[in-house]
Amino acid sequence: MSLSIGPPRAVLIDMDDTILGGARRPDILRQVALDLAGALNGHDPHELSQRLELAFRAFWSDPARHKVARFGVAAARRGVVREVFESLEGLSPQFADAFADRFSATREAMTTLFPGALEGLQSLRNLDLRLGLITNGDGPGQRAKIERFNLAPWFDHIQIEGEMGFGKPEPRAYHHAAESLGVGITETWVVGDDLEWEVRAPQRLGMTAIWCDGFVQGLPADTDCRPDHIIHRLDQIAPLIRSGRR
Repeated sequence: MSLSIGPPRAVLIDMDDTILGGARRPDILRQVALDLAGALNGHDPHELSQRLELAFRAFWSDPARHKVARFGVAAARRGVVREVFESLEGLSPQFADAFADRFSATREAMTTLFPGALEGLQSLRNLDLRLGLITNGDGPGQRAKIERFNLAPWFDHIQIEGEMGFGKPEPRAYHHAAESLGVGITETWVVGDDLEWEVRAPQRLGMTAIWCDGFVQGLPADTDCRPDHIIHRLDQIAPLIRSGRR
């Protein structure tokens, strides 16, 4: 748990699956497999999508691989799908690339603001807090999302891993963001969906960590990570802060 006490002066907020969301990966894989069922050479779309989900889960669970691949997500997806399709009869590398690209396009098209996201940002602004957007990934891709959803005006500091050369869960990512906002590290709360990036790592620095369970899945049964607070929508943060100010 974190060592910070009392309400924050600033809040660092993750972007993907915290402010922005859409359909979950297993659901998109299933939809793409069903859409392309006629080209699957007899393979069951549901079984194929489940196999791909397991492969993606294994791929992204490796921290070292994740750190490299998130700067080329589309290419990484192609690689995972190709590897799965290589073990299945009648599915070519070219079709694997087409499947992966269809997944990427579908996921992008389905990306939207989470319910309560803008209301939550406004409520935090109403509390006169400094706000930072801190997101991993490549600069152009993340900037495109920020522009698409007009997120920049909400934040006093925007920090993208690909532009800075460092990102979560490196300690300097949190220190730099807090310093850029003019506040102390323990005066800063962190909000996001990743238990390592937005909970465990910030808590080690004495920050209050709020886990955003936007898909209402609950904590994994095998985790020992314990957030200071759990929310499902960003508009649930301000009430937590107001209660701490009483």
